Amino acid sequence: MTCLLGAIADDFTGATDLAGLLARSGARVSLRIGVPQAPPEDPAPFEVIALKIRTAPVATAKTEALAALDWLQAAGAQRFFWKYCSTFDSTPQGNIGPVAETLMDRLGARQTVYCPAFPENGRSVYMGHLFVGRTLLAESPMRDHPLTPMRDSNLVRLLAPQVTGPVGLIDRLCVAQGSDAVRAELRKLAEDGVAHVIVDAVADADLTTIASACAEHALMTGGSALAMPVPALLRKDGRLGDTARALPAPDLRPETIVLSGSCSEMSNRQVAAYLAQGRPGLRLDPLILAREGAQSALDWLQSQDLAQAPLIYATSQPDAVRAAQAALGAAEAGEIVEQTLAACTRKAFEMGARRFVVAGGETSGAVTQALGVTRLDIGPEIAPGVPWCHCDIGGHAAALTLKSGNFGAETFFRDALDQLERT
Repeated sequence: MTCLLGAIADDFTGATDLAGLLARSGARVSLRIGVPQAPPEDPAPFEVIALKIRTAPVATAKTEALAALDWLQAAGAQRFFWKYCSTFDSTPQGNIGPVAETLMDRLGARQTVYCPAFPENGRSVYMGHLFVGRTLLAESPMRDHPLTPMRDSNLVRLLAPQVTGPVGLIDRLCVAQGSDAVRAELRKLAEDGVAHVIVDAVADADLTTIASACAEHALMTGGSALAMPVPALLRKDGRLGDTARALPAPDLRPETIVLSGSCSEMSNRQVAAYLAQGRPGLRLDPLILAREGAQSALDWLQSQDLAQAPLIYATSQPDAVRAAQAALGAAEAGEIVEQTLAACTRKAFEMGARRFVVAGGETSGAVTQALGVTRLDIGPEIAPGVPWCHCDIGGHAAALTLKSGNFGAETFFRDALDQLERT
């Protein structure tokens, strides 16, 4: 099977989000953790490469994205998708724009679109402004994100410092007229030298319109939902058959660990709801970890019955996060927490854990690296954009779910365990 769409994601939870939506098509989706070292062998119709470059230095992000592109091209892909967060997480320096331009240069693409909308999860773009539910991005909890605080809702204004040349907008009025109208507007903008185009979307039908209008583009960029219509469009064109179905889920032992490093508002609510069920939990304090190390957390974990799915979390309210960052520095505070969660992951695996529920992009990166996971096959969704993923770890079947901080209901951790039992 040749890869029909190659996707590059800027973090691990975003990659599983994208892979889960593509898997709704019933076709096989393969998720690679980092750029594979071996040449492509038996690629899936949809290949997703998860990088950890959302907040990396721009030069590093561009280099890793190009390496991923090279591998996907070797797998046979001719169309590509650059996936970033549906809340457009970035800084004035990047990395959304710089990576997009780098991929465009390599592919010889004159133009690409940017659409982070994910209506099913309450993310919409209207007149170039990004909304989280009914709230403008800059007025949402994302304004207090510890690494990429989003203080502007205007995507044209956010993207402009990250790219060379002007940024255009195709608004909802044009999108509502259908794919032919969007295609014509894209051509007009290209003739005017506009290579970067924000496109409005407030409903799933808008995403289908945009994806159809961009069918000839070598590169699309956006949140995961923009790629969701692609399998149906490929089937309509006769390029995707019904032969490459998803793999069956393995039978797993019950030992489980839940790990949450996200400090989003929803993750705080999810942690509280899980603990309210009487589940065992341990909160990690970066200031204490900086003084005493991770041993006390490992000792606590050693004393737990993993069949009860204990929770280890660094999830905190914004004031506590700011206090830790002020004392340790933002990068150092985050690194201490991720190193501890990685150590707890390895300990849990040694204790027999084969089910891992993980919240937060940086945490997901730490967990997958700690387990040495390089490839995941996508299973059923727990919540929109959050699937269970199956893999082999040292000859042992295992399941992971890697959740973006803001995704899922308050009961997500319990929902994840219930979903796996049903599967």
